[in-house]
Amino acid sequence: MADEPTPDQLVEELRRAKVSDLLVHTLSMVASMGFAKLAPEGRDLEQARIAIEALSALLPVLEGNVEEAVVRDFGQVLANLQLAYADAAKADEQA
Repeated sequence: MADEPTPDQLVEELRRAKVSDLLVHTLSMVASMGFAKLAPEGRDLEQARIAIEALSALLPVLEGNVEEAVVRDFGQVLANLQLAYADAAKADEQA
């Protein structure tokens, strides 16, 4: 089992890790899940709404802590998710 990290190696990894990097990864996953919850098969508007709220809440935390382009891109993702949500909600109303 030489490939398994030791407890000291895990602690060192945590010391080097950045919370901002974890937030970028988390926002990416939340956005992906939000879009998935808007797909016609298995649509869940409540879960998509939670994804939108989470992105809205966490995006300002990244400002000044990551590259401006990353914040801008996530802002665009949020806007796209909000538009997709509106379209999905409208489609559900008309069905």
